Amino acid sequence: MTKIKNPPRHKARELVLKSLYALDCGTADPDKSFKQISSETSLAEKHLNFASQLFTLCKEHVDWADTQIGQLAKNWSVERINYIDRNILRMAIIELQYVPDSPIKVVMNEAIELAKTFSTHDSSAFVNGILDTFSKSLAPKPASI
Repeated sequence: MTKIKNPPRHKARELVLKSLYALDCGTADPDKSFKQISSETSLAEKHLNFASQLFTLCKEHVDWADTQIGQLAKNWSVERINYIDRNILRMAIIELQYVPDSPIKVVMNEAIELAKTFSTHDSSAFVNGILDTFSKSLAPKPASI
């Protein structure tokens, strides 16, 4: 089986990351920013809907996610984590918690790939460590058929 380069859900997660970054940098209207960023992509409607739902979840649960990250990032305050890594972690932790059909390994791999693409050389290991610890606290998801 051939691996699809940049599958649609990966592109959707990139869209969410870019929108979260804009929000973190003080964008006045996050929904307008999301629409602007999403207009620059060629995602199918179902993948845009996934991105929109994930972005909404991230806005709603950012404080919860920051609490989780703060507890997992030993000797690091959430504010000290760079914008990109912090938003990758927020997005992945929220997806793991609130999107039941997203497999843990897929979410973790996607977050690591986003860190490799958009952040520093050491970021993927940092993101992996935080998400690995967080994923161990989750209740097992039912196997899909």
